[in-house]
Amino acid sequence: MARVLTLDRLDPRGKRVLVRVDFNVPMQDGEVSDATRIERGAVTLRELADKGGRVVALSHFGRPKGRREPSMSLAPIVPVLARVLGREVAFADDCIGEAAKRAVEALPVGGVALLENLRFHPGEEKNDPAFADALAALGEVYVNDAFSASHRAHASITGLAERLPAYAGRLLAAELAALEKALGGARRPSAALVGGAKVSTKLAVLENLLPRVDVLIVGGGMANTFLAAQGIDVGKSLCERELIGTARDILRRADELGRELVLPVDAVVARQFAADIDTRTCDVRDVAADEMILDVGPKSVADICRRLEGCRTLLWNGPLGAFEVRPFDRATVAVARAAADLTAAGRLETIAGGGDTVAALAHAGVLERFSYVSTAGGAFLEFIEGKVLPGIAALEKAAARIAGS
Repeated sequence: MARVLTLDRLDPRGKRVLVRVDFNVPMQDGEVSDATRIERGAVTLRELADKGGRVVALSHFGRPKGRREPSMSLAPIVPVLARVLGREVAFADDCIGEAAKRAVEALPVGGVALLENLRFHPGEEKNDPAFADALAALGEVYVNDAFSASHRAHASITGLAERLPAYAGRLLAAELAALEKALGGARRPSAALVGGAKVSTKLAVLENLLPRVDVLIVGGGMANTFLAAQGIDVGKSLCERELIGTARDILRRADELGRELVLPVDAVVARQFAADIDTRTCDVRDVAADEMILDVGPKSVADICRRLEGCRTLLWNGPLGAFEVRPFDRATVAVARAAADLTAAGRLETIAGGGDTVAALAHAGVLERFSYVSTAGGAFLEFIEGKVLPGIAALEKAAARIAGS
């Protein structure tokens, strides 16, 4: 795993511990509508509190653009967090200044406080030194448990790690371990399934994954560009024709590396994109000029499932078809369930995340049946693109400082 310090190296007893969580959760009518991120983040908060820390949770919510926006207050999260933790949670209506200081100073050993939205201050997203100093003054130790925000060089992500002894929380450490296993230490043979609408948004992902996996399965609208690169007429399908040359280069690179790049052999097509309309299934070479590919077909599904049976690790990013609209969800659901069954049988380790992936797996009813599902969007994608995440780099530097002191 990345050279970061985990909670195993931290004794929080009596210390004021600043924990960066990601409580940017869905809200409806002023109430939390999906508490998944709160439940996941609570693991670290509970452990630190149980070990006698004085725990201060920091988070952003929405995009208030550096000003106080009542509709983006973290106050509605307090009762949900208290319920999940099974203990009282104090709240301060600011994340710096006197209100924050009073809330932190009043915390007993084992107490938990949540401070107001970090992004109410422009200094958060600008990584302003004065704002980072004000945050750091509230604590003695820093824990980053927000992998999903670690691709941002913000004050609460990098600034705090530069100012305080810094550790990785349980959620962040688990995320790193899962992704690094999928990318570098995977049980072989390994596969990656990359779907979604456009090749342009996944070019770096494809290029980084190609030398790291044995099988690269391409689905979704982006597969159409690869089909077109093979001289196949995809009719009215979404196709980035300006990237056909790039797709050819990737196909050539796969051949040079001895990797299997798997494309659909059949497709579900329709004359328009709408729910429950007339469709037909055909070979990808038989798409009519007025038709569009909206899902991969049953032969392609069978081919993908057969390949997964011979693999030991799967990294999944993106749906195989336009899963939001029936019947174009069938391929994604079928492959997701097959992968989940292989996972349950102990034959396949499944790691998934990014973009629409979580929604697609939830739709298939397998969200809890994969080995690991990341709720991080941009951070997940940037990590599998091979980019250095500022938040992880800051933790590594902090670990090096502590080792050298």
